[in-house]
Amino acid sequence: MHVVHVSGTHREAGAQVGAACAAAIREAVEFDAEIPPGRTRAEQLALADRYREVTAAAYPWYAEELEGAAEAADVDPLALFACAVEEIWYEPRAHALKGRCSDLVAVPPATAGDRVLVAHNNDMTRKYQDQLVAIEWDIPGDPVVLTIGNGVWISAGWNSAGLSLTGNELSPNDERIGVPREIQVRSMLRQPTMDMMVGEALRHDRASSYNNVLVSRDGEAVNVEGSATKAELTGPDEAGHLAHTNHYVCDSMLGYEGDLEYAERSAVRYRRARELLDSRGSGTIDAAELREMLSDHENPPDSLCRHPELWGGESATAFWCIADLTEMRIAYGRGNPCDSVAQEYAFA
Repeated sequence: MHVVHVSGTHREAGAQVGAACAAAIREAVEFDAEIPPGRTRAEQLALADRYREVTAAAYPWYAEELEGAAEAADVDPLALFACAVEEIWYEPRAHALKGRCSDLVAVPPATAGDRVLVAHNNDMTRKYQDQLVAIEWDIPGDPVVLTIGNGVWISAGWNSAGLSLTGNELSPNDERIGVPREIQVRSMLRQPTMDMMVGEALRHDRASSYNNVLVSRDGEAVNVEGSATKAELTGPDEAGHLAHTNHYVCDSMLGYEGDLEYAERSAVRYRRARELLDSRGSGTIDAAELREMLSDHENPPDSLCRHPELWGGESATAFWCIADLTEMRIAYGRGNPCDSVAQEYAFA
């Protein structure tokens, strides 16, 4: 996976991302075939503009980044913004998950050497896998940030303040006009503290929410299971384990589930992740064991390591990552964790 280093102002960094990811960006804005039935391109852009108005007020720096990227890739800035508003790409109450992901977190007393470890499988299409790039953001006044995505979306990230952000797409049934969840991710990764990162996840003007898995190198882990209007915060169990997939688990959030049918399939991966974590003895889990868990093929096609070529469907494990936050080292790979080459990024 190519690593792109960007720096300077938000507009300058955005322009560097736009130049590096121009092909993916240009392809993304040719989205007419993806617009929900009954809506024209002009209507789709007008709807996106309502989200852009809220976002520009909340994050003027993001508008600078996006405009820089759009100019460098030679595309319409509003069309590029629309690509980042996941909330407008499906019919109301017909939310079809694009990203199906699994998170496993192990903190003391679960880990060998009291390490703080976060493992994540990101399930998208093989096309998304082909477009993946790692981006190192070095913007004055912000922590240094590493993200993995395709230049249009960020799927996971970490920063030099010792914070990790992974998570899972949900299907909240209370979505509204507001700051898109994908753009919240970029803002959360700019934060220097866990409290500020959680605060960004809970901001009152959000359009919806992912399930955000937030972990710091001092061992604090907060799982923000959110919708547009409500959220429940949980942490690791007494053994030091935390897992999440693509459905609401907290009792207080069950009423916000917008895809009950898929929630049952997501629960298959959730139970398997919990089973794998709980099968390890106290003080034994390390990065190698977590990669073995990410490579698990039980219960296909709803396995943690997903192979549509073998079991059908479109969702594949497009990349995996394991963060050793104690040492601030991120191991990651394009494709399935069972058969891909690991790369490593280390924060200074």
